[in-house]
Amino acid sequence: MTQKEIGELRRHFRPDRLAIGRIYGCYVNTRKEIISYIDEPLSLMPQSEQEKYIALLKKSISGGIDKNLIDIVFSTEQVRGGDEHALLMAMRQSKLQDKDAREEFFRRVIDSTDMGDSNYVILIAHDTYDVPKKAKDGEEIGSDSVYSYLVCAVCPTKELKAELQFFPGDNEFHTTASGQIIAPTELGFIFPAFDRRAANIYNALFFTRRSNDIHPDFIQGIFNTEVLPSAQEQRESFERVLTETLEDECDFSVVQTVNGRLGTELAAHKEAKIPEPLSYTADELGDILLDSGVSEERVERFTAACREVLGEGASIKPENVIDGKKFTVKSGDLTVSVTPTESFLLETREVDGRKYLLIPVGSTVEVNGMEIKI
Repeated sequence: MTQKEIGELRRHFRPDRLAIGRIYGCYVNTRKEIISYIDEPLSLMPQSEQEKYIALLKKSISGGIDKNLIDIVFSTEQVRGGDEHALLMAMRQSKLQDKDAREEFFRRVIDSTDMGDSNYVILIAHDTYDVPKKAKDGEEIGSDSVYSYLVCAVCPTKELKAELQFFPGDNEFHTTASGQIIAPTELGFIFPAFDRRAANIYNALFFTRRSNDIHPDFIQGIFNTEVLPSAQEQRESFERVLTETLEDECDFSVVQTVNGRLGTELAAHKEAKIPEPLSYTADELGDILLDSGVSEERVERFTAACREVLGEGASIKPENVIDGKKFTVKSGDLTVSVTPTESFLLETREVDGRKYLLIPVGSTVEVNGMEIKI
């Protein structure tokens, strides 16, 4: 799914647009026991409750691709006869009215989910979206297809402490009740994926609130697919490969050039509003290193290590391996940050045997908000 398709689906998540009949779910304790079930018609809920449930489900399609949102790919064998895929299809085809399928799904989620010392809630709903046709000018001109999908959210609960609250009718403060409340969605998914504005049963879109924790046990238990490295793991692998293969050639100017070029091209890609994420092969990154002055021998070592660590033919997304918003230099207690496109302003120099980081200044300089003279 592209960011544009995700945005389109998110805009559909409104009470007046959704076709969700009922919200299903269960409340689970730390001993993996189901405390209670949820089976409520969305249309009969008070508006405030509708909005809360919709917000929790909508969170499952939030965040950045390859960071919070991870593409799940099913093999042809799984689609033809895999248990995990068959269960998801059965729930989708029955619009979640198959109680046995729901119970099996809840048990699989419980068996593969660890929320530590927190109870949690599993929510799942079925929805249909009349996908509007679009004219060349972007105007919607009716619909000729329907996207039928499941959306799931797994949310921890937290203790609401008793507080003093003002009651206008009494003009007094009274203690409010304590108890368990649902916290923001921790993980979730939609199935099937909304690819090219249509259902793709070979894919699902998985959500994790924290990009450094992709919940591999959940992915394995619900989808039975290969767990890909998180964005944080990809960045750490890229940095390790870069420093280990380039060795003494991995100097300030090389890192500066790589970050600057990737940052510039990433910004241009976003400015052009291209739906597909920007990515590079190991060889394309090797060409950037060559342009940065790295020797051919070290570049060959880098590309070979990239293929070994990240996979043969793997695409590397710059937003996963660099910070597209800032270029940060640290030395001891000193930290200097600039935008990637302005990183060329920084340079290193040795003066009287001591190494310095030089930062050019403009016509005005401020210290703690106060303009000073230099």
